[in-house]
Amino acid sequence: MHVAVVGAGAVGVTAATELAVAGADVTLFDRGKPGNGSSGRAAGIVYDAYAEDVDGELAAQSVERFRRLSGTGDFAFVDCPYVFLAREGDEKVAEAIVGSVDRMRHHGRDVEVLSPEELDARFGDHLVVDDVAVAAVANDAGRADPASYVTTMADRARAAGVEFRTGRAVGLHTDPPGVVVGAAIERFDAVLVAAGAHTKQLFAEAGVSLALKPYRVQALTSRTAYEGPMCFDASADVYFRPHPTGLLGGDGTEPVEADPDEWNREADEWFVDELTTELRTRADHAVDVERAWAGLCTATPDGDPLLGEVAEDVYVAAGWQGHGFMRAPATAEAIAGQIRGETGIEPFEPTRFDGDEEFAVFQGMTVDERDD
Repeated sequence: MHVAVVGAGAVGVTAATELAVAGADVTLFDRGKPGNGSSGRAAGIVYDAYAEDVDGELAAQSVERFRRLSGTGDFAFVDCPYVFLAREGDEKVAEAIVGSVDRMRHHGRDVEVLSPEELDARFGDHLVVDDVAVAAVANDAGRADPASYVTTMADRARAAGVEFRTGRAVGLHTDPPGVVVGAAIERFDAVLVAAGAHTKQLFAEAGVSLALKPYRVQALTSRTAYEGPMCFDASADVYFRPHPTGLLGGDGTEPVEADPDEWNREADEWFVDELTTELRTRADHAVDVERAWAGLCTATPDGDPLLGEVAEDVYVAAGWQGHGFMRAPATAEAIAGQIRGETGIEPFEPTRFDGDEEFAVFQGMTVDERDD
């Protein structure tokens, strides 16, 4: 079986490795270097704290695979609790946290609700908690460097026989399945497109509409030391975590569809100013900016990814809503299995949408406020 994978980010290199280890002849295409797109700009936060059973199971599998890979090459996974909280006066988000934790625990996730007093006792040396109404902590969580993960998996892919063809943009052909290189169509038995923000564009040029929108997010690193838990302040819509330079924080979501080729890769001043204020409020952290940047995520109408067959023997893996890296090992394994003939993940099947849906972009780092 000869398979083309378009996109050498975390999902693409992992899926290519899975396919090659299983005996497929795999060619991996990317317009740049492996990890040069969204994966190289990701936050590296990893946890299994999802309220839905499929999401939680995939995330738990990924956490375990990150742990097993840690120490291979330059890749390291560092266990670190993930705290998410709501401020006083934000009753809707506070209720959503409690409700989502109930669902997480029902599906076997190691997550617990903390009172402000309990939060202070466990994390008060690192977090300011005097305005917190309710918090929760996911204990099966950690952090990693996405770039080193891609590099490590790319080395594994090469060792498994994957051919890398990078440094040139390619197109998609759906009937028959193939990759357009210059004026030529190279045919394959199957094609997987895991091209991040360019995924919608590739399918559109091949005459296929996807319910997918790239959107811009922002992050920065601070030189000031921070040794506390990973944290998401759901009332302020910001996250932060320990980082080798000191601290990494974000979100800075721009809730409009972005052009995957023409977008500002530098962080906006308003984002740096607002995050500086929020980090002082939540962690008494004095930001000393080392680097500030923007990246692109991809959104779908329901916030779940598109993972599966779009046309005969043509597959997609995109729409992670900012959570692609943390679930990359398990979702890549799942789509590789589907290409080999196994059953796909029904809630993520791309055919659940027509492709012409109108929908708003919302940030991926959020608390599930759906009712039971």
